[in-house]
Amino acid sequence: MGTLSLEPSARWILLRRLFFAALAASTVFVIAWRSLLILEVNGMTPLKTAIFVLFVVLLVPLALSFWTAVIGFIVQLGGGDALELTWRLEQSTSPILALPRTAVVMPVYNEDPARVFAGLKATCLSLDRTGLGSHFDFFILSDTTDPDVWVREEMAFADLSKEMTGPERFHYRNRRENIESKSGNIADFCATWGERYRYMIVFDADSIMTGLSLANLVRLMEHNPGVGIVQAPPLPVNRRTLFGRLHQFAMQAYSLIFISGLNFWQGGAANYWGHNAIIRIRPFVEHCRLPTLSGKQPLGGSILSHDFVEAAYMRRAGWKVYLASELRGSYEEMPASLIGYAARDRRWCQGNLQHARLLLTPRFHIVNRIHMVMGIMSYVASPLWLLLLILTTIEGIKENLGHHAYFSMHRSLFPNWEISVQHASLLFFLLIMGILLAPKALSLIIHLRDPARRAGFGGAFRLASSVVCETLCSSLLAPNLALLQARFVIGILMGRNVKWEAQDRGEAGTSLHEAVRRHWGSTLIGVLWPLLLWFTVPKLLWWFAPVFTGFLLAIALSALSSRTSLGQWARQRGLFLIPEELDPPEVLRDLHHELEDATSRPWAANADGLARVLDDPDLCELHLSLLPGSSEPKHALRQHYLEGLELKFSCGGPESLTASEKRQLLLDADAIGRLRTKLALVRPAA
Repeated sequence: MGTLSLEPSARWILLRRLFFAALAASTVFVIAWRSLLILEVNGMTPLKTAIFVLFVVLLVPLALSFWTAVIGFIVQLGGGDALELTWRLEQSTSPILALPRTAVVMPVYNEDPARVFAGLKATCLSLDRTGLGSHFDFFILSDTTDPDVWVREEMAFADLSKEMTGPERFHYRNRRENIESKSGNIADFCATWGERYRYMIVFDADSIMTGLSLANLVRLMEHNPGVGIVQAPPLPVNRRTLFGRLHQFAMQAYSLIFISGLNFWQGGAANYWGHNAIIRIRPFVEHCRLPTLSGKQPLGGSILSHDFVEAAYMRRAGWKVYLASELRGSYEEMPASLIGYAARDRRWCQGNLQHARLLLTPRFHIVNRIHMVMGIMSYVASPLWLLLLILTTIEGIKENLGHHAYFSMHRSLFPNWEISVQHASLLFFLLIMGILLAPKALSLIIHLRDPARRAGFGGAFRLASSVVCETLCSSLLAPNLALLQARFVIGILMGRNVKWEAQDRGEAGTSLHEAVRRHWGSTLIGVLWPLLLWFTVPKLLWWFAPVFTGFLLAIALSALSSRTSLGQWARQRGLFLIPEELDPPEVLRDLHHELEDATSRPWAANADGLARVLDDPDLCELHLSLLPGSSEPKHALRQHYLEGLELKFSCGGPESLTASEKRQLLLDADAIGRLRTKLALVRPAA
């Protein structure tokens, strides 16, 4: 069993972190010093000082990202990290022995049941092929509030239980109250069923994993009793739109060296990403209960981005958190459009900004604090970046329209000549661009030197072409995304709260009308800002051209990149291919088969859930058997409220009720029974 132990000495991890910190700090110092030398030419001003401060603040995450990629590149060149969790797993010759019972939990919220249950069934089939399926139980933890989707979930669950061996392994429940969103959903599971299991593997609604990956996660936890969480990095798959294919290609092509670099310096203080991870339940329950922040949302109340905080609490309690960088067979699906991506980002933005209130929490590990700061900066950087461009524009206009003071206020015999910094600025710009693009170049080298890896992306030429095209496309998309994130940050700081909605996981595409509505501001900036520079300081126009082009094309890029036709066009030409497209693993083939099969299921159609339950005796029996119980006696006011809803239904039918009212009736077994009795009396007379 010792072959799988991953507990390196604290001394080695400390030396690694100090080495990494020294590299990042020296890079920030040298580049900041060079930028200061350029700004000091012709004299410093308050405006230049503000530009310098903003630049240094933005430089810190850039340096951290750069050196993480470089170190990950070196680790991959050397064949992997001997202290890395999955490296130990691959070197082990010990067989997969009997595993403790483990719960696979999938929280869902108004998601498409077809995708939820197709993914879950594909995972179950893969697990059963390993012969270890009997060691895992599956829980669909529904927070769904839409009554129609709720009933469809129940019907899909019934089908799944009938078709899979060991139906007792499958469980479904719908919470009466959506308290604290996903984190509250998981907490409810732990309180209700947690004592039955040693581990839980957390899924998202779009998660899918191979059976071997599930078994290996449990195996790693069993051999390392000091580990509280192991995160299996999910690879994005199954996108067909151009935007989705760009995003999933970038994640697949570039993430390897970043994850290897992260593992090098974070050690056992890694992050938890909220899904596709295994958690030791007992310490999670004892130490990871989230606090409720003082004040109102958006910055108070329940914490939206719970995963970073749970990892920090787990590490503070003495349990290690690891990232299994080389573990394969873990998948997810990404948003298919820029607007869908931004909608998900809006919620994450609010959650990450809430972390600012937890940075000084006592006994948090320094690496967890760094994770939180980096998460905050991933959103705050956008308004800061735009502010830097604005200040640079103002400084350029000021210098171009102003008059240089050749003689200072103090009497001097010699003039203070104006010095051009154009050449130095160009070299400095190329340096920054090199740091930004280096991780992509290093990732390309890693894949090109390995025949199997480059074949997975369609070969050397297609891989290199895809990297170049992805870089150009992401450069054009970046300004508009930064503007959206800046609006999110400003809106949250002004007190605008995000409404928790189900994610848009479809590929319907963005209409031109929607693109204009969302991005007209970007287009206006893309027109006015270049005009301002053209008439004031034309030399800056060419420096800012990539930014202005992205703003100017925002509407077209958003609409066109959401089209599956353009995504298919790119695929036919060998662009943005990923290994799972060229040689799909069996679990993904099962997923596609189950999705096709789901279209013919009775529950596939989105019909009225309440009417279905009242009309179908078998479905009514199923619904009542799955109905969440309530330990509290029914209040008289609630009884009167339900009777009013029953009367409303009797007079106007299901269409007279709102979705919330239908849900209230579906939550009450007595109300359902009375309505069925009334319908039975009415129908024979008809």
